[in-house]
Amino acid sequence: MKHRHISGRRAAVAGAGIAALVVAGATFQTANAAPRTAPHTLSAAQAGKLASTLVSDLGKSAAGSYYDAGNRQLVVNVLDESAARTVESAGARARVVEHSLAELDSARGTLKRQATIPGTSWAVDPASNKVVVTADRTVRGAQLKQLTKVVQGLGDTTQLKHSQGEFKPLIAGGDAISGDGGRCSLGFNVVKDGEPYFITAGHCTEAISTWSDSSGQEIGQNADSSFPDNDFGLVKYTAEVDHPSEVDLYDGSTQQITQAGDATVGEKVSRSGSTTQVHDGTVTGLDATVNYGNGDVVNGLIQTDVCAEPGDSGGSLFDGDTALGLTSGGSGDCSSGGETFFQPVPEALSAFGAEIG
Repeated sequence: MKHRHISGRRAAVAGAGIAALVVAGATFQTANAAPRTAPHTLSAAQAGKLASTLVSDLGKSAAGSYYDAGNRQLVVNVLDESAARTVESAGARARVVEHSLAELDSARGTLKRQATIPGTSWAVDPASNKVVVTADRTVRGAQLKQLTKVVQGLGDTTQLKHSQGEFKPLIAGGDAISGDGGRCSLGFNVVKDGEPYFITAGHCTEAISTWSDSSGQEIGQNADSSFPDNDFGLVKYTAEVDHPSEVDLYDGSTQQITQAGDATVGEKVSRSGSTTQVHDGTVTGLDATVNYGNGDVVNGLIQTDVCAEPGDSGGSLFDGDTALGLTSGGSGDCSSGGETFFQPVPEALSAFGAEIG
């Protein structure tokens, strides 16, 4: 029997990002001296692994890291020269910065308690060593005054930016999976207990329980869902269709997906969705909190400057053969840009007991 082919793509509810972090080290003022040894040339994946090791080894002396894609180097923020030497001896570039991760986490806690306002987001920006707070166009009047007061009270640990768009899960049409209540993009095909499933955004599976393809044939039923706080959903295939582990590149070809991985700040990434197809950009923050305009709060997201529009929600964020994220939401569009946020794939797979396959 010949099966219809359904790849990791599709259409409708979702998202947008911030300014690129890929910069030369000299762009930012730092207190450290010139590197004692030349930093190693690394891929984004290698940089992510080295960053995890160094953060563990340095403990409280580490203050974040990011990938300098232009020079293909890992940059690690530290609090003293001793930690800087450790970083450099491991093959990364060290920057001595002012604020510790504990200080930045404290600022995030204050924002959560005093400034959880619809239309706002915040994430640690390791390149500026600050918590970047973004307010969309709906934040004005008394709410903007409150937000500004909180940010100013946190001193130079935070920075307030404004977006011309509106933070929201973006529900719209597209040639993809659909059901009563809207359409969404398929994220990645996965396997659980030897059976085929796919993952998509949780705000999609909270709204829709039975999924069809563009011809109207039912292809899947919800198996699990988590939204808000998280934004991931699991759908079990109920029709005999092909479910290859790949992403549609909308040019007649596909990108094979062999694994899931964690994103790295500064990493160059691609997003596939049924409304705007494939667009590229940069990871600008991790563990981001987004207060969507409808009052739903989602935590632990990947922040990017990749554009997205209604219909792209649930779609695939990837780097080569590595699955990174599911489109959650944001602001802007593919004409003017904006902020787009993604649910990390490894967290979703762990919650569901599934794997790429």
